[in-house]
Amino acid sequence: MYAVIRTGGKQYRVSEGDTIEVEKLDTQGGSEVRFNEVLLVGTEDQTHLGTPTVPGASVVAKVLETGRGPKVIVYKYKRRKKYRRTQGHRQAFTRLAIEKIAME
Repeated sequence: MYAVIRTGGKQYRVSEGDTIEVEKLDTQGGSEVRFNEVLLVGTEDQTHLGTPTVPGASVVAKVLETGRGPKVIVYKYKRRKKYRRTQGHRQAFTRLAIEKIAME
């Protein structure tokens, strides 16, 4: 069984037991998160497609940790103009373990 959920402006295909990294959520480590914005639920024999969401479907996940990704260097440069700018960025994320996909 798998589901497609939407969080942080992105869509993720998840199954029970998967570990995913999503945009940072305002939760503590060890707590549970319920996603009610389920776009699709698929089983071995049939697929439930939402318009836009599947009614009664939810995905329960456990928060493993919250952290920041690797540093990405942004470098701007214009030749012959003595213009150089360097900037670093680290994206915040929340790592989740998918525990249950429920259909009511």
